[in-house]
Amino acid sequence: MNVTREKRALALPGILGLILVLGLLGWGGLQFRDFVLEVIGSRANEQAELPTLLYGLGAIVLSFILMGGFLVVQPNEARVLTFLGKYTGSITRDGWYWVNPFAKKQKLSLKVNNFNSERLKVNDATGNPIEIAAVIVWRVTDSARATFDVEDYQEFVAIQSETAIRALASRYPYDTHDGTESLRGNPDEVGDELRKELHKRLEIAGLDVLEARISHLAYAPEIAQAMLRRQQAQAVIAARQKIVEGAVGMVKQALEQLKSEGVVDLDEERKAAMVNNLLVALVSESEASPIINTGSLY
Repeated sequence: MNVTREKRALALPGILGLILVLGLLGWGGLQFRDFVLEVIGSRANEQAELPTLLYGLGAIVLSFILMGGFLVVQPNEARVLTFLGKYTGSITRDGWYWVNPFAKKQKLSLKVNNFNSERLKVNDATGNPIEIAAVIVWRVTDSARATFDVEDYQEFVAIQSETAIRALASRYPYDTHDGTESLRGNPDEVGDELRKELHKRLEIAGLDVLEARISHLAYAPEIAQAMLRRQQAQAVIAARQKIVEGAVGMVKQALEQLKSEGVVDLDEERKAAMVNNLLVALVSESEASPIINTGSLY
Protein backbone atom coordinates (compact mmCIF):
# COMPACT_ATOMS: atom_id res chain seq x y z
CA MET A 1 0.00 0.00 0.00
CA ASN A 2 1.28 3.46 -0.90
CA VAL A 3 1.62 5.64 2.17
CA THR A 4 0.73 9.30 1.65
CA ARG A 5 3.09 11.78 3.27
CA GLU A 6 1.85 15.12 4.50
CA LYS A 7 3.43 18.09 2.76
CA ARG A 8 2.98 21.82 2.88
CA ALA A 9 0.57 23.25 0.34
CA LEU A 10 1.47 26.18 -1.90
CA ALA A 11 -0.52 29.03 -0.40
CA LEU A 12 -0.16 32.79 -0.40
CA PRO A 13 -1.11 35.08 2.45
CA GLY A 14 -4.67 36.22 2.03
CA ILE A 15 -3.67 39.88 1.78
CA LEU A 16 -1.56 39.21 -1.33
CA GLY A 17 -4.43 37.36 -2.96
CA LEU A 18 -6.74 40.25 -2.10
CA ILE A 19 -4.36 42.74 -3.73
CA LEU A 20 -4.24 40.58 -6.88
CA VAL A 21 -8.01 40.25 -7.05
CA LEU A 22 -8.61 43.96 -6.44
CA GLY A 23 -5.97 44.84 -9.04
CA LEU A 24 -7.64 42.69 -11.70
CA LEU A 25 -11.06 43.97 -10.74
CA GLY A 26 -9.88 47.58 -10.94
CA TRP A 27 -8.13 47.08 -14.27
CA GLY A 28 -11.18 45.35 -15.69
CA GLY A 29 -13.35 48.22 -14.47
CA LEU A 30 -11.08 50.73 -16.22
CA GLN A 31 -11.28 48.75 -19.47
CA PHE A 32 -15.05 48.65 -19.25
CA ARG A 33 -15.13 52.40 -18.57
CA ASP A 34 -12.95 53.08 -21.62
CA PHE A 35 -15.32 50.97 -23.71
CA VAL A 36 -18.31 52.97 -22.51
CA LEU A 37 -16.52 56.25 -23.23
CA GLU A 38 -15.60 55.06 -26.70
CA VAL A 39 -19.19 54.14 -27.45
CA ILE A 40 -20.59 57.39 -26.09
CA GLY A 41 -17.98 59.61 -27.74
CA SER A 42 -17.87 57.62 -30.98
CA ARG A 43 -14.10 57.96 -31.02
CA ALA A 44 -13.44 54.54 -32.55
CA ASN A 45 -15.10 52.08 -34.83
CA GLU A 46 -16.81 48.92 -33.60
CA GLN A 47 -13.73 46.73 -34.25
CA ALA A 48 -11.60 48.86 -31.93
CA GLU A 49 -14.19 48.90 -29.17
CA LEU A 50 -14.76 45.12 -28.94
CA PRO A 51 -11.29 44.08 -27.64
CA THR A 52 -11.49 46.66 -24.88
CA LEU A 53 -14.81 45.25 -23.76
CA LEU A 54 -13.50 41.67 -23.87
CA TYR A 55 -10.42 42.55 -21.84
CA GLY A 56 -12.49 44.29 -19.21
CA LEU A 57 -15.06 41.52 -18.92
CA GLY A 58 -12.32 38.87 -18.85
CA ALA A 59 -10.48 40.62 -16.03
CA ILE A 60 -13.68 41.03 -14.01
CA VAL A 61 -14.69 37.38 -14.50
CA LEU A 62 -11.17 36.20 -13.62
CA SER A 63 -11.15 38.29 -10.44
CA PHE A 64 -14.42 36.68 -9.33
CA ILE A 65 -12.97 33.22 -10.04
CA LEU A 66 -9.85 34.00 -8.01
CA MET A 67 -12.05 34.98 -5.07
CA GLY A 68 -12.83 31.28 -4.70
CA GLY A 69 -9.24 30.71 -3.56
CA PHE A 70 -9.63 32.49 -0.23
CA LEU A 71 -9.89 30.35 2.88
CA VAL A 72 -9.55 30.79 6.63
CA VAL A 73 -7.91 28.06 8.73
CA GLN A 74 -8.96 28.04 12.38
CA PRO A 75 -6.65 26.96 15.25
CA ASN A 76 -6.29 23.16 15.53
CA GLU A 77 -7.68 22.74 12.04
CA ALA A 78 -6.18 21.64 8.72
CA ARG A 79 -7.16 21.98 5.09
CA VAL A 80 -6.22 19.19 2.68
CA LEU A 81 -5.95 20.35 -0.94
CA THR A 82 -6.40 18.19 -4.04
CA PHE A 83 -6.35 19.30 -7.67
CA LEU A 84 -7.43 17.08 -10.56
CA GLY A 85 -7.29 14.03 -8.30
CA LYS A 86 -3.78 14.78 -7.03
CA TYR A 87 -2.85 15.62 -3.47
CA THR A 88 -1.16 19.02 -3.56
CA GLY A 89 -0.55 19.65 0.14
CA SER A 90 -2.03 20.57 3.50
CA ILE A 91 -2.35 23.80 5.46
CA THR A 92 -2.05 23.15 9.19
CA ARG A 93 -1.28 26.64 10.50
CA ASP A 94 -4.15 28.95 11.34
CA GLY A 95 -4.58 32.10 9.28
CA TRP A 96 -6.02 33.64 6.12
CA TYR A 97 -4.73 32.18 2.85
CA TRP A 98 -5.21 32.27 -0.88
CA VAL A 99 -4.78 29.01 -2.82
CA ASN A 100 -5.63 27.57 -6.20
CA PRO A 101 -9.35 28.37 -6.59
CA PHE A 102 -9.93 25.14 -8.53
CA ALA A 103 -8.47 22.93 -5.79
CA LYS A 104 -10.76 20.92 -3.54
CA LYS A 105 -10.37 22.08 0.06
CA GLN A 106 -11.22 19.42 2.66
CA LYS A 107 -11.50 20.49 6.28
CA LEU A 108 -9.94 18.27 8.96
CA SER A 109 -9.95 18.72 12.75
CA LEU A 110 -6.65 18.44 14.65
CA LYS A 111 -8.30 18.71 18.06
CA VAL A 112 -7.96 16.09 20.78
CA ASN A 113 -10.78 13.52 20.68
CA ASN A 114 -12.16 11.00 23.17
CA PHE A 115 -13.39 7.57 22.14
CA ASN A 116 -15.49 5.69 24.69
CA SER A 117 -15.62 2.04 23.74
CA GLU A 118 -18.65 -0.11 24.35
CA ARG A 119 -18.63 -2.69 27.12
CA LEU A 120 -17.00 -5.71 25.53
CA LYS A 121 -17.48 -9.25 26.78
CA VAL A 122 -14.20 -11.19 26.58
CA ASN A 123 -12.35 -13.98 28.38
CA ASP A 124 -9.39 -13.03 30.53
CA ALA A 125 -6.12 -14.98 30.73
CA THR A 126 -7.69 -17.55 33.07
CA GLY A 127 -10.72 -18.08 30.83
CA ASN A 128 -13.23 -16.19 32.98
CA PRO A 129 -15.76 -14.07 31.06
CA ILE A 130 -15.44 -10.39 31.94
CA GLU A 131 -16.85 -7.05 30.80
CA ILE A 132 -14.34 -4.36 29.89
CA ALA A 133 -14.45 -0.88 28.36
CA ALA A 134 -11.83 1.81 27.81
CA VAL A 135 -11.44 5.51 27.06
CA ILE A 136 -9.02 6.41 24.26
CA VAL A 137 -7.65 9.95 23.87
CA TRP A 138 -6.35 10.58 20.34
CA ARG A 139 -5.72 13.24 17.72
CA VAL A 140 -4.79 13.55 14.05
CA THR A 141 -1.09 14.23 13.47
CA ASP A 142 -0.86 13.56 9.70
CA SER A 143 -3.75 15.06 7.73
CA ALA A 144 -2.74 13.34 4.48
CA ARG A 145 -2.76 9.83 5.96
CA ALA A 146 -6.02 10.41 7.81
CA THR A 147 -7.66 11.58 4.58
CA PHE A 148 -6.25 9.26 1.92
CA ASP A 149 -4.90 6.09 3.60
CA VAL A 150 -8.09 5.00 5.41
CA GLU A 151 -11.73 5.14 4.38
CA ASP A 152 -13.00 6.73 7.59
CA TYR A 153 -10.42 7.44 10.27
CA GLN A 154 -12.99 7.80 13.07
CA GLU A 155 -14.48 4.39 12.31
CA PHE A 156 -10.92 3.06 12.02
CA VAL A 157 -10.25 4.25 15.58
CA ALA A 158 -13.37 2.48 16.86
CA ILE A 159 -12.60 -0.86 15.20
CA GLN A 160 -8.90 -0.93 16.08
CA SER A 161 -9.61 0.11 19.67
CA GLU A 162 -12.06 -2.74 20.14
CA THR A 163 -9.55 -5.21 18.69
CA ALA A 164 -6.74 -3.95 20.92
CA ILE A 165 -8.91 -4.05 24.06
CA ARG A 166 -9.93 -7.65 23.36
CA ALA A 167 -6.32 -8.69 22.75
CA LEU A 168 -5.12 -6.97 25.93
CA ALA A 169 -7.86 -8.44 28.14
CA SER A 170 -6.99 -11.96 27.01
CA ARG A 171 -3.36 -11.54 28.16
CA TYR A 172 -4.11 -10.59 31.77
CA PRO A 173 -6.18 -12.22 34.52
CA TYR A 174 -8.96 -10.18 36.06
CA ASP A 175 -7.38 -10.31 39.53
CA THR A 176 -4.63 -12.15 41.39
CA HIS A 177 -3.34 -12.47 44.96
CA ASP A 178 0.22 -13.56 44.20
CA GLY A 179 1.55 -10.16 43.12
CA THR A 180 1.48 -10.77 39.35
CA GLU A 181 0.04 -8.12 37.04
CA SER A 182 -3.72 -8.13 36.55
CA LEU A 183 -6.38 -5.96 34.96
CA ARG A 184 -7.78 -4.90 38.32
CA GLY A 185 -4.53 -4.63 40.25
CA ASN A 186 -2.40 -2.75 37.71
CA PRO A 187 -4.63 -0.27 35.86
CA ASP A 188 -1.79 2.16 35.05
CA GLU A 189 0.49 -0.49 33.54
CA VAL A 190 -2.39 -2.05 31.60
CA GLY A 191 -3.48 1.37 30.30
CA ASP A 192 0.05 2.21 29.16
CA GLU A 193 0.34 -1.10 27.31
CA LEU A 194 -3.03 -0.45 25.65
CA ARG A 195 -1.82 2.99 24.55
CA LYS A 196 1.32 1.53 22.96
CA GLU A 197 -0.67 -1.21 21.24
CA LEU A 198 -3.14 1.31 19.82
CA HIS A 199 -0.36 3.66 18.70
CA LYS A 200 1.07 0.90 16.51
CA ARG A 201 -2.33 0.14 15.02
CA LEU A 202 -3.39 3.76 14.38
CA GLU A 203 -0.07 5.12 13.14
CA ILE A 204 -0.92 4.03 9.60
CA ALA A 205 -3.87 6.45 9.65
CA GLY A 206 -1.79 9.39 10.86
CA LEU A 207 -3.25 9.27 14.37
CA ASP A 208 -1.51 9.56 17.73
CA VAL A 209 -2.85 7.99 20.94
CA LEU A 210 -2.24 10.33 23.86
CA GLU A 211 -3.81 8.26 26.62
CA ALA A 212 -5.71 5.02 27.15
CA ARG A 213 -7.31 3.83 30.37
CA ILE A 214 -9.85 1.24 31.45
CA SER A 215 -13.21 2.84 32.26
CA HIS A 216 -15.19 -0.29 33.17
CA LEU A 217 -14.10 -3.68 34.47
CA ALA A 218 -16.32 -6.38 35.96
CA TYR A 219 -17.02 -10.07 35.80
CA ALA A 220 -19.75 -11.11 33.39
CA PRO A 221 -23.19 -11.27 35.10
CA GLU A 222 -23.45 -15.06 34.80
CA ILE A 223 -20.39 -15.63 37.03
CA ALA A 224 -20.33 -12.42 39.05
CA GLN A 225 -21.80 -13.93 42.24
CA ALA A 226 -19.62 -17.03 42.10
CA MET A 227 -16.47 -14.98 41.51
CA LEU A 228 -17.42 -12.63 44.34
CA ARG A 229 -17.58 -15.56 46.75
CA ARG A 230 -14.29 -16.81 45.36
CA GLN A 231 -12.67 -13.42 45.89
CA GLN A 232 -13.99 -13.27 49.43
CA ALA A 233 -12.62 -16.75 50.17
CA GLN A 234 -9.24 -15.86 48.71
CA ALA A 235 -9.16 -12.66 50.74
CA VAL A 236 -9.96 -14.58 53.94
CA ILE A 237 -7.23 -17.12 53.21
CA ALA A 238 -4.70 -14.40 52.48
CA ALA A 239 -5.65 -12.57 55.68
CA ARG A 240 -5.37 -15.78 57.72
CA GLN A 241 -1.91 -16.41 56.33
CA LYS A 242 -0.78 -12.95 57.39
CA ILE A 243 -2.28 -13.42 60.86
CA VAL A 244 -0.56 -16.79 61.35
CA GLU A 245 2.78 -15.43 60.12
CA GLY A 246 2.51 -12.52 62.53
CA ALA A 247 1.46 -14.72 65.45
CA VAL A 248 4.35 -17.13 64.93
CA GLY A 249 6.77 -14.23 64.84
CA MET A 250 5.37 -12.78 68.06
CA VAL A 251 5.53 -16.15 69.89
CA LYS A 252 9.10 -16.68 68.72
CA GLN A 253 10.08 -13.23 69.89
CA ALA A 254 8.42 -13.79 73.28
CA LEU A 255 10.24 -17.10 73.89
CA GLU A 256 13.59 -15.64 72.86
CA GLN A 257 13.12 -12.61 75.10
CA LEU A 258 12.13 -14.74 78.11
CA LYS A 259 15.20 -16.91 77.60
CA SER A 260 17.63 -14.04 77.03
CA GLU A 261 16.47 -12.08 80.08
CA GLY A 262 16.35 -15.18 82.29
CA VAL A 263 12.81 -14.52 83.43
CA VAL A 264 11.87 -18.18 83.51
CA ASP A 265 13.44 -21.48 82.50
CA LEU A 266 10.97 -23.53 80.49
CA ASP A 267 11.39 -27.13 79.41
CA GLU A 268 10.14 -28.30 76.03
CA GLU A 269 6.71 -29.34 77.31
CA ARG A 270 6.09 -25.99 78.99
CA LYS A 271 7.30 -24.20 75.86
CA ALA A 272 4.81 -26.20 73.80
CA ALA A 273 1.99 -25.31 76.19
CA MET A 274 2.95 -21.64 76.11
CA VAL A 275 3.15 -21.63 72.31
CA ASN A 276 -0.27 -23.26 72.14
CA ASN A 277 -1.84 -20.71 74.47
CA LEU A 278 -0.27 -17.72 72.71
CA LEU A 279 -1.24 -18.92 69.24
CA VAL A 280 -4.82 -19.52 70.33
CA ALA A 281 -5.00 -16.04 71.86
CA LEU A 282 -3.45 -14.31 68.84
CA VAL A 283 -5.15 -16.23 66.01
CA SER A 284 -8.63 -16.59 67.50
CA GLU A 285 -11.28 -14.29 66.01
CA SER A 286 -13.05 -13.89 69.40
CA GLU A 287 -11.49 -12.35 72.48
CA ALA A 288 -9.45 -14.83 74.50
CA SER A 289 -10.68 -15.71 78.03
CA PRO A 290 -7.64 -16.14 80.29
CA ILE A 291 -7.61 -19.18 82.59
CA ILE A 292 -5.29 -19.18 85.60
CA ASN A 293 -3.71 -22.57 86.18
CA THR A 294 -3.06 -23.08 89.91
CA GLY A 295 -1.87 -26.61 89.58
CA SER A 296 0.92 -28.37 87.80
CA LEU A 297 1.14 -29.54 84.22
CA TYR A 298 2.21 -33.00 85.42
